[in-house]
Amino acid sequence: MRNVTVLAAACFCVLAIIVPFGLRPDCSTGRLVLLPEWTADQYDIVIGVLSARHHHELRNALRKTWLGHLQHLNQRVLPKFIIGTYGCDIPDEDREDPYSCQLLNFTKPVIGQEIEAVNLFGTPTSTLLGSKVSKIDFRVLHPIIITRLGVLHDPRGNGFHQNLTVRLYQTTLEEVIVSARFSPLSSGVQVNQLWYKPVERFLLPKGFEGTISWESQDPEYLITMNLTDVLLDSGGGVLRFSAAQLQTEKQMIQDGFGQNVAAVAGGFTYTIHDGPALLESLTTRTKRFESHKNKLREEDAALQKESQTYQDIVFVDVVDTYRNVPHKLLHFYQCFRQNWAVDSSGKWMELEYPSLVYPDFACGSGYVVSRSLIQWLAENAKTLKVYQGEDVSMGIWMAAVGPQRHQDPRWLCEKKCLPGALSSPQYSPGELLELWKNKEQCGNPCNCQK
Repeated sequence: MRNVTVLAAACFCVLAIIVPFGLRPDCSTGRLVLLPEWTADQYDIVIGVLSARHHHELRNALRKTWLGHLQHLNQRVLPKFIIGTYGCDIPDEDREDPYSCQLLNFTKPVIGQEIEAVNLFGTPTSTLLGSKVSKIDFRVLHPIIITRLGVLHDPRGNGFHQNLTVRLYQTTLEEVIVSARFSPLSSGVQVNQLWYKPVERFLLPKGFEGTISWESQDPEYLITMNLTDVLLDSGGGVLRFSAAQLQTEKQMIQDGFGQNVAAVAGGFTYTIHDGPALLESLTTRTKRFESHKNKLREEDAALQKESQTYQDIVFVDVVDTYRNVPHKLLHFYQCFRQNWAVDSSGKWMELEYPSLVYPDFACGSGYVVSRSLIQWLAENAKTLKVYQGEDVSMGIWMAAVGPQRHQDPRWLCEKKCLPGALSSPQYSPGELLELWKNKEQCGNPCNCQK
C-alpha cells in the first residue's frame, strides 16, 4: 500500500489527524515547514495521533504498546503525535467551559439582589406578524436561581387580559423545569411594564443551556417587543443570551429579508448564587493567572524534552483545546456516522453548522486516507471552515469531494474490546497496557483464559 495516511485514535479520548507528507514543525516560528527526509517515496504510511499537551502517560502507553511494536515491523511507517504548540493561557477556573480558551468576562456582577433580565426602552405592541410563541435562549456562566417569570403588559387597556403560559426548560432535552400560567383572574404582580409570578426556585449550574418560552392560549397574538427596544441584563456577565425568536404554531416568523424576527414576550428575574465565592474568585484571579503561566512554562519544557527524547511529536500552530481539534486536523478519520444529529450544547455543541444533521462522517476512532485527499485538504486549508469537532468537520469537507469510502467494522466508535478490533477509544494508560499485555500473551487483548 503506497501513499496512504492512517488516522489512529490510539484507543483513548485522543483523536488523530492526517500528517501531510514532507512537513515538520519549525520550533522558532511555531509553523510547519518542509522537511526533506519526510517524503512519499520513503514512507508508505504516515500515522497521526491527536494528543493533548498534558497526556504524557497516554503517549507513553502507546510507545510501550502498538506504536513501539510498529516500528520493529516496518521501517516505512512514520508515526507522529500531533500537539498544539500553545497551551491555553487562561486557568480552567476562569474559562467559560473546559473545551475552549475563552475568558469568563465578569464585569461588576450584581450580588445580593434580584435582577430583571429584560428591561424595556419603548412600549410593548401587538405584533402584526401573527406570533403565538416567543422564545429566548441563554447560557449560564455562573450559577443562578430563577425567581420569577413574567409577561409583557398590554398597553391597550387597564388590567391583564391575556391567557398564556411561560416555561423555563433545558434547551437540549426540552425538559420543563418551572412554569407559570397567566390569566385575567391570575395575573400576578405588575412591575413597570411586566407582570410577574414567583416560581419554585431551582439552581441552574454553570454551563446550563436554558430556554424561556411564552405561548399564547388565546386567538389573539402575543404582546411582544423587538430586541432593539430591550436591554438584556446579564448580571455582570453571569448569563449569555443568544437566539430570541418569534414563531407561529408551526414555523419561525421572518422579516422581508428572510431573517428570523428577534423579539420577546416577557422576562424573568434571577439572583446570583454564592455571590461571595464569585467575588473572591475575581479578587484572586491575578494570582491564579501567574501560577498558570508558571505551569505552562513547565509544560512547555516537559514537551520539548519529550519531543527531543522520542522524536515522534509534531507541534502545530494552534492553542491546544478541544474546540481547536479541527484546526489540528487541517495542519484526519472510521466507522462512519450517518444522519448524526447536530448537538446544541455540551462538549460537542455546534456553533456554526446550520443544518439539523451532519453529512456522513468518521467517528474519530481511526481511518485511512489517500494521498490525493491529503493534498486536497492541504491546498484548501485556508478556505475550509472549521466546525465543532474534527470528525464532523472532516465529514462536511469530504461531502464536497465525494470520495470512495470503505467502511470496516473493526474501527470501533465506542469503548468496546473485540479480539480483531483495529481501534477503540477512551481507554486509560493502565487499560491500554493491560490490553497489550493480553495480546502479547495469548493473542486476545480482551481476555486470556487461565
